[in-house]
Amino acid sequence: QVQLVESGGGLVQTGGSLRLSCTASEISGSMFSDYTMGWYRRAPEKSRELVAWITRSGDINYADFVKGRFTISRDNAKNALYLQMHNLEPEDTAVYYCNAESPLGPLIGDYWGQGTQVTVSS
Repeated sequence: QVQLVESGGGLVQTGGSLRLSCTASEISGSMFSDYTMGWYRRAPEKSRELVAWITRSGDINYADFVKGRFTISRDNAKNALYLQMHNLEPEDTAVYYCNAESPLGPLIGDYWGQGTQVTVSS
């Protein structure tokens, strides 16, 4: 069981920056550092899509649309996940969700936060 709470969303102009945070709590069975953590987003009338993920060993993967603009990171001492976003575009407007995948696999544990809204104005 993992509780995830996102923060840091908001309204920003094209070309602006935001830093999203996700704090995990009530972790049972494993340590935060064991989880693969990810950021996903869902734009209006679109399906949820992966933005980036980071494994417990620090391997990182980004969606192609990130194009070097976003950086995912984690602070295991703080049970926290971050997404630094630069050069934001209107197409980045979406609700951004934090995800935690159990080290035993998603069928064992796949947890989501409530999401934080990011709106990029043109």
